[in-house]
Amino acid sequence: MSDPKTMLVMPGAKFSVHRMVKRAAQVAMGVALSGVTIGSVMVINGLLSGKASLMQLVHYWLAYVQRPEILVTMIITALMTLLVVAWQRDKEGRR
Repeated sequence: MSDPKTMLVMPGAKFSVHRMVKRAAQVAMGVALSGVTIGSVMVINGLLSGKASLMQLVHYWLAYVQRPEILVTMIITALMTLLVVAWQRDKEGRR
């Protein structure tokens, strides 16, 4: 049986971790990037339309991102993206 460990590369460090830990870190990173992207769009849109102050827009964004259905959608999207990339990488490796 092969060793289930893999390398997790972070800025300035490399870690030998279990594959599931690496996948969880990648999903968390995808969710965080999705949240930041949504926040950026909401803040820029609000500032350009002049309807609210920056702090109000940040409050609106936090209220939006903390909704359970939004969090679940971001997690499922990140997980499915990760699985598709891993599946394609495995298919290319067999050729």
